[in-house]
Amino acid sequence: MKTKLQRAARDTLLAAVRLGARRPVWTTLLAAALFTLSPPVGAYDVQPFLSDIAKQAAESEKASRTVVAGSDDSLFFVPELRALSVGRFWGEDATRVSRASKAEYADPLPAIVDFHQQLKKGGIDLLVVPVPAKAAVYPETVSSTIKATDGKVPPRLDEYHSQFYRLLGEQGVAVVDLLPLYLAHRAEGGALYCKTDSHWSGRGVALAAQAIADAVKDRGWAKELQKRSLASEVREVAMTGDLARMLDEQNPKGETLSLTFVGTPGELTPVAPDRESPVLLMGDSHTLIFHDPELVARGAGLPDHLALRLGVAVDLIGVRGSGATTTRIELLRRKDNLKGKKLVVWCFSFREFTESTTGWRKVPVIRE
Repeated sequence: MKTKLQRAARDTLLAAVRLGARRPVWTTLLAAALFTLSPPVGAYDVQPFLSDIAKQAAESEKASRTVVAGSDDSLFFVPELRALSVGRFWGEDATRVSRASKAEYADPLPAIVDFHQQLKKGGIDLLVVPVPAKAAVYPETVSSTIKATDGKVPPRLDEYHSQFYRLLGEQGVAVVDLLPLYLAHRAEGGALYCKTDSHWSGRGVALAAQAIADAVKDRGWAKELQKRSLASEVREVAMTGDLARMLDEQNPKGETLSLTFVGTPGELTPVAPDRESPVLLMGDSHTLIFHDPELVARGAGLPDHLALRLGVAVDLIGVRGSGATTTRIELLRRKDNLKGKKLVVWCFSFREFTESTTGWRKVPVIRE
């Protein structure tokens, strides 16, 4: 029996086929990937899990704690647990659950659709890439309501977020939904998230970069890129994550990651972001981790892996705070109407939908 998610993906795929040339090929591929990768969860009741992490988040906030310690030495960011458990977060429900300081900026849907429409008028594609919750990929490590079973994929637990992504799709906004991909690969080749940090691991970065590259590889502009040859090398890197420091500032636990560094052949010199690139990557610190030398390493982050897979350096607007509105304000400040851009990849933590205090403003990034 197919899940609602799989049926929706199937319907999206069939609609894409019927629309033919009026819908870009990569949206068809995304729908197909969602259809094939969604795990067979059946009629699984997700409410016990969501209720449990909601309780953990509420108790932690009451005690002024920002970190929950799970099993297997994994640490979880309390705002992430809250964001995963609040339920419907758009439309009339937005003001009920959003942490936005102004009610008019609580709903993420109008701002995202507005951004998409601005780019579309300028002939620019948009890919929205929300980074899934660590707790949705490894739920058994944070809640006893999910039982770990060797060799089996856990159910999809972010039902409201998957609904929101489908709603975006109905508005013409392409979403690279990473959760089915991460669930399918979670048992292979290492963890997808840092244990002591709120960000994805090097493997999580690599899978995301490949999914993004696959989504656009058949676009005409992508085929015409003058690609450069880049090399890569795996190295072990020690780090002490932000969650470990929040939990125990005096004696934080560290971990060792396997990161794939990208650069020029030979010396492996990192590829610098290129303002003239047709591809703009923008978002929160997930666009900077392992790329900015102040965030663990240089040359092994999402901009680097996109350069490796696309064959060109990408332009970058990355911020350490909220990736919801700030990045579009930075884009507006450029005052160039995104001249020369063919694709904008907007990557941010899923928790931005409800936890951003600045919220979701409409920003006129392209002015006539």
